[in-house]
Amino acid sequence: MKTLRTRVSEIVSRAFEEAGVPAHFGEATVSNRPDLGQFQCNGALAAAKELGRNPREIGRMVAGFLEEASEFEAVSLAGPGFINITLTDSFLADHVRSTALDARYGVPLLEAPVRVIVDYGGPNVAKPMHVGHLRAAIIGESIKRISRFLGNDTLGDVHLGDWGLQMGMLIAELEHRRGDLPYFDADFSGPYPLDPPVTVDELERLYPEANARAKADETVMEAARRATAELQSGRPGYVALWRHFVNVSIESLKADYHELNVDFDLWLGESDTQERIQPMIDRLVEEGYAFQSEGALVIDVTEPEDKRELPPLILRKGDGAVLYGTTDLATIEQRVTELEARLILYVVDKRQSDHFTQVFRAAHKTGIAPECVQLEHIGFGTMNGKDGKPFKTREGGVMRLRDLMQMVTDKARERMREAGVAEGYGEEETGSIARLVGMAALKFADLMNHRTRDYVFDLERFSSFEGRTGPYLLYTVVRTKSILRNARARKIEEGTPGPPTSAMERDLLLAISAFPDAVHLAYSQRAPNHISEYAYNLATAFNRFYREHHILNEPDTGRRASWLGLARLSAAVLEKALYLLGIEAPERM
Repeated sequence: MKTLRTRVSEIVSRAFEEAGVPAHFGEATVSNRPDLGQFQCNGALAAAKELGRNPREIGRMVAGFLEEASEFEAVSLAGPGFINITLTDSFLADHVRSTALDARYGVPLLEAPVRVIVDYGGPNVAKPMHVGHLRAAIIGESIKRISRFLGNDTLGDVHLGDWGLQMGMLIAELEHRRGDLPYFDADFSGPYPLDPPVTVDELERLYPEANARAKADETVMEAARRATAELQSGRPGYVALWRHFVNVSIESLKADYHELNVDFDLWLGESDTQERIQPMIDRLVEEGYAFQSEGALVIDVTEPEDKRELPPLILRKGDGAVLYGTTDLATIEQRVTELEARLILYVVDKRQSDHFTQVFRAAHKTGIAPECVQLEHIGFGTMNGKDGKPFKTREGGVMRLRDLMQMVTDKARERMREAGVAEGYGEEETGSIARLVGMAALKFADLMNHRTRDYVFDLERFSSFEGRTGPYLLYTVVRTKSILRNARARKIEEGTPGPPTSAMERDLLLAISAFPDAVHLAYSQRAPNHISEYAYNLATAFNRFYREHHILNEPDTGRRASWLGLARLSAAVLEKALYLLGIEAPERM
């Protein structure tokens, strides 16, 4: 199914051809002056510049042809050649009826779908997730859903930090405390215990204490380094202990992500690339890409057009240790060869921009990522407190993610009581609704901003049922569903949307029709805020329509049936938009 903007553009393009101007100048856009028209085309100005003609003359000729189009109610010319277009109500209604019959609500699939990997997790084993992990999870989940909805074979990968010195610290610390465990007995032949020796809570306490001791005492740090080396060399007891650390951490991480309505297809980590690293380094040395510089093995990633110096990518330090860049290269190799990825998106803090520039250049330069593989860093800003600094607890510490989620759920329950929402419901259902409202507040507060922007987290404002908030959108969905339930209970017949009978109804039809453009724009720019903006505009259009049109009390049965069909379609499109943002709506409030 073609989008409404595409259909309008095709008509305008034919008019440009009739005026002797190339058709591609006829692309129409939603008008930024609704008082002049619903759509506009500025192609006359660009055509005049290219062809050396007067733009208003071109615009006048094109507008003359467009006035004959049966789909257009009015066509006007403004300024030096801006063409303004208003559709007929019948053409608009016909398009919306087609949208209602389309399972994708008019959103076309990509012409050339590919295998996509979205890397948007990055938590570390043995460390609790904190607010710094929030934006990657929320933005990445939305980008994954948008990509998948448009037809890409899309996989989300958490990319765990599960290797390196932190593991050695944990092993050495546990040996210090419980050296009698069989994992530390070099002569123990197994099998090792199936149950982990630590719980996730114990593990989360163990790491900061181990890290502090290692930093304060060089002998402790040296023990951690030895443990790391022996783990990476495959010492059986250490490997068995490491697997326990990973497994209990993943169980906890999955619970936190599930609470956020975030799900990964792949739970791979840095450890999954270790067997690739040495062969990859050997090849890069043999082919002349990697060379020694100041004791380290590096790849030069500079390019002639660089305006500032970019350091080389270090593959291996002088002491033999590999760095994140090396692991990232091996991960790209794995994703290209094993997973056949053609587009890899890294949803990571924008402050890591230089690192990804180094890694991507090295990957393409060395052939690890062929030219057909696209690598993108989807950078994002920080969530700040009202002091403008990264969000923390009242005591000034880093807030754990699960504590933040509980805080927004508690706030949602408080706001529900104030608004009289879910009154008389059972405790279980009330708690479930509060969780959904809290998550909507949290996610929409993030996603309504362009991902590169920092923003201030204001729980009072974000949890309101009024204004540009997640709870407002949920309440709109629930209100619409309530209308439909009442109609069924009263056995009122439902129809399909017809031509609009008012300006508010016309605006709602136009808002519904804009969904495909919002989705494709969000995908092309990797920016879910376009769908957030769309969802808010659609909810606002429906609520304005509902305030002026008492659907169930409308005496004209045909009009009432049409409005019910419009209400159903509005709710369905709004729910789909919320789904693409990772937001779930309750059935009732």
